[in-house]
Amino acid sequence: MSNFKSKYHDELIANAAYIGTPGKGILAADESTGTIGKRLAGINVENVEENRRYLRELLFTAPGVLPYLSGVILYEETLYQSTAAGKPFVDVLREGGVLPGIKVDTGTVELAGTNGETTTQGLDGLGKRFQKYYEAGARFAKWRAVLKIGPNEPSELAIHENAYGLARYAVLSQENGLVPIVEPEILVDGPHDIHKSAEVTERVLAAVYKALNDHHVLLEGTLLKPNMVTPGSDSPKVAPEVVAEHTVRTLQRTVPAAVPAVVFLSGGQSEEEATLNLNAINQVKGKKPWTLSFSFGRALQQSTLKAWSGKEENLKKAQDALLIRAKANSEATLGTYKGSSELVEGASESLHVKDYKY
Repeated sequence: MSNFKSKYHDELIANAAYIGTPGKGILAADESTGTIGKRLAGINVENVEENRRYLRELLFTAPGVLPYLSGVILYEETLYQSTAAGKPFVDVLREGGVLPGIKVDTGTVELAGTNGETTTQGLDGLGKRFQKYYEAGARFAKWRAVLKIGPNEPSELAIHENAYGLARYAVLSQENGLVPIVEPEILVDGPHDIHKSAEVTERVLAAVYKALNDHHVLLEGTLLKPNMVTPGSDSPKVAPEVVAEHTVRTLQRTVPAAVPAVVFLSGGQSEEEATLNLNAINQVKGKKPWTLSFSFGRALQQSTLKAWSGKEENLKKAQDALLIRAKANSEATLGTYKGSSELVEGASESLHVKDYKY
């Protein structure tokens, strides 16, 4: 039983439920300075603060986009930035009905005694950082744990370590008024089939909810950000209906009904693939006590980046591309997406990066 007593109890529940509003999802714009640099390099744009700020302003001020979003995850630098006209991004989002969130982990390090498995850092001083982020306007947080599938992976040690790290983070987050997004990402890398992916995802999620329970985390004030259950990157693709069936069954077996929403990561799927899979997931018949939505980074931004290419005159084209993806994913949360007749350049290219680092 959760005996969690935070003065933020009701606020956490309300904010988590709001983020899970059907028809809305999360834009993950929380790439670290290094990661955004790789994105910018791909379109020959220099990785300097003004270019990073400009790109985020392009995203947050795109006409018609914010109504399809309930949250935007920011990187620490972005949380304190403003539009060119001087309006804080936090205010732009709030006025658009979108809750600002913040990525709080500081990346992964190798877990000693394992075959290249990792644990996530960032717990030291996290409570104080949370207080600062709450004051700055953030209302939810994100922490990414990373697991991999191999001959003997994920090991029990890696599963346990990462589940406990997520739980410690979640408690600190709730104590300070931020809804924790719990993200145990099982990387798609490898030749395994969808059955192996389902089995591992089930084991990992079961361990995560055991840890959250042990730490008295208020489940009603959390969100889960898992991988969809798909075959490995070196394995033949399967139809969206097959991904949907395995994904929903895995969640049914492991995720308590108290959790208001599951916001999937795109995990290197192409924009269109991620949307079609999300749509199929929402069309599955049977018990689904949670909203099933999205928290996409690459799968919301790829065609937008391509359209912009760092050129001022492409601003409208880039924002239009973002609107197409935001609307498509909003429809997918309702299971009403029909496929896009207007695929923008970049929408169907694979975004898979082996051993993806933030």
